[in-house]
Amino acid sequence: MIQIDIIPINQWQENTYILSDETKECVIIDPGCLSPEERESVAKFISDKGYTPVRLLQTHMHLDHVFGSKFIADKYQLKLEAHKDDEFWGEQTVEYAASFGMQLDSNPPAIGNYLSEGDVVKFGQSELSVIHVPGHSPGGIVFYNEAEKFAIVGDVLFRESIGRADLPGGDFDTLVSNIKTKLLVLDDEVAVYPGHGPSSTIGHERKNNPFLS
Repeated sequence: MIQIDIIPINQWQENTYILSDETKECVIIDPGCLSPEERESVAKFISDKGYTPVRLLQTHMHLDHVFGSKFIADKYQLKLEAHKDDEFWGEQTVEYAASFGMQLDSNPPAIGNYLSEGDVVKFGQSELSVIHVPGHSPGGIVFYNEAEKFAIVGDVLFRESIGRADLPGGDFDTLVSNIKTKLLVLDDEVAVYPGHGPSSTIGHERKNNPFLS
């Protein structure tokens, strides 16, 4: 049974996810911890739970989802794992942050393991399937567990909304098409865990999301 811990963090209230199972191995998805206090709080949470981080995963490489990626990679000696098509985002994180008046020390680590459609991410006794869902960002991916019926979707899909498509590499029609063909085909009861805000289900979004009707 996979435990899903959610830590909303930073000024964008980005959902950092920590997934673990009975082995206590865990994966950290989209660490958004920016300040020293935020980073320490995430590390303390992991320590208090007795978790052993074994993978650092990114649904995509937008600024607010990679603030803590170098910290996590360094602290736990992990490679950053993401889709190749978002590599350019990682390479310009410091520059992009400056446009928001933010001074960052460094870009996130270079992608150490490319994740693609159909890959399987394993940790402990558990696994996640990778679904490539571009449109919000070109390298946007979803981590899906068929057995336990949940998907960590990043900023692709929100409760009764979808991700913005006006950033470099984004495209509204591509996003909507991919959500419909890759996510709405999943079972109604599949839980949807987004990069910001509350969780939902595929069934709820199929019926109530105004962007997908």
